[in-house]
Amino acid sequence: MEQERRRTPRYPFAGSIEMREGASEDKRTARVAGLSLNGCNVITESPYPVGTILAIKLFTENEFFEAQASVVYIQPNQGMGLMFRETKPYYLTVLRKWLLAAMMTKPGTKG
Repeated sequence: MEQERRRTPRYPFAGSIEMREGASEDKRTARVAGLSLNGCNVITESPYPVGTILAIKLFTENEFFEAQASVVYIQPNQGMGLMFRETKPYYLTVLRKWLLAAMMTKPGTKG
């Protein structure tokens, strides 16, 4: 059922994320397990509350993606889902490149 709510397909993604709420100095890091054009799934034992607005940076070995995101769901003992809110055009290009690479490595995947 949850899959039907997604606007775009989600693909497996191996990267790390830095998250910060507002101007807070509290920066948390975690792993990203799934990525889509609209958001990502974060594996963390200490998720932010639903509705929290975060400044995020996703990292791979070569590049990073930066955006504003909001927490849209929490999965106890698993992590949380983030929805991207504001993304600059350059970072949207990076995101699309990552998604294209993920689609190419997962033939036959449907959203």
